[in-house]
Amino acid sequence: MIDWGARAETLLNELAACSEPGPGVTRLPFTAEHDAALELLKAEMFKTGLTVRLDDAGTLVGRQDGPPGCKTMLLGSHQDSVREGGAYDGIMGVVLPILALQKLQSECTELSFGVEVLAFADEEGVRFPTALIGSRALSGTFDPSTLEMRDLQGTTLMQAMRSFELNPEKIKALARDPEDIIGFLETHIEQGPVLEREDEAVGVVTAICGIERHQIILTGETGHAGTLPMQGRKDALVGAAEIVSEVNRMGRETADLRATVGSLTVEPNVVNAVPRIVQLTVEIRSPLDENRLQAGQDLHQFAQSIAASMGLAIECSVTYSQQAQPCDARLSCVLTNAARSKGAKRLSLPSGATHDASAMADLCPVAMLFVRCRDGVSHRPEEFASAADMGVAIDVLAGFLRSVH
Repeated sequence: MIDWGARAETLLNELAACSEPGPGVTRLPFTAEHDAALELLKAEMFKTGLTVRLDDAGTLVGRQDGPPGCKTMLLGSHQDSVREGGAYDGIMGVVLPILALQKLQSECTELSFGVEVLAFADEEGVRFPTALIGSRALSGTFDPSTLEMRDLQGTTLMQAMRSFELNPEKIKALARDPEDIIGFLETHIEQGPVLEREDEAVGVVTAICGIERHQIILTGETGHAGTLPMQGRKDALVGAAEIVSEVNRMGRETADLRATVGSLTVEPNVVNAVPRIVQLTVEIRSPLDENRLQAGQDLHQFAQSIAASMGLAIECSVTYSQQAQPCDARLSCVLTNAARSKGAKRLSLPSGATHDASAMADLCPVAMLFVRCRDGVSHRPEEFASAADMGVAIDVLAGFLRSVH
């Protein structure tokens, strides 16, 4: 008997080494670390007998053909990580479908449709203030204006993609025909405590929360920290601190809302000078779109008011937005039956995080399989899913592919 979960663990450990130095995994899109991960995934795809290509959005596509004229089932997730993240978020959802296909091949199972395993380049939105590039390209919803967005080093997304030997001008041509696609299934660690609390290896996702990201830039005046009087200062960081506190209050006091200031940059960022410019990002998530949209409007109004009261210039913009997305009932039913056949309860749960599946829903029906993660930890080096649980997930994926049509 082949231990498929152990195989997954070995491959994920190898992929975790494709990282910048430091704790955990840091693998940003269109970097040397990204390229190294693609080489490992390509080798595994070739071993599976898949035809492999890299599209112009940076998505690695491994295809198993079906009978002539058949439709295609898409499976996959993203390869990128947050800074000092874990070895499972995203990338596990690429590895497990590959191994599920290997398992079906070892059982001499032939499918009546084509299968593609997708490794998207950028879901996290860490390097550039945008996300879901590859999935939006396939869905036909990619916004070309994002190609001018810059990372902290001033490199545009277009420049980064070209340096990766991609042709971003051709991204719009990647859009798929919905008539050719059965659906998209994404496998992901839960990133929460529910499955562990219920002693379940896997669960089926009911819906993906909506998410939006805001960028706020406050500009004041700098001066010597010892000689500039406190009264009349135009301290951009003091204004930013008010906004940070308000974001925290919104998240605590609004039902079904998560609100986070995740990034701050300060200029001139020295010990003896008043901060002149502060740039901060605010991320708002909710399974209820009306809550999310109202929170974004309230945020901009509050920030504008704070800036006016302190004599600061301000720029507010929405850099990313994704609606809440329910999962497809039919695909979820097939997935649930496959999970129950492997001993799982009928455990369903929503996703508090967004995923590539939320963008793929503009193309086709989507479903998601969650895998238990230890202590509900994610986006940290301690992130962990056991080989045993991944083995169950591979069995479920194989069962899903046997049953879906």
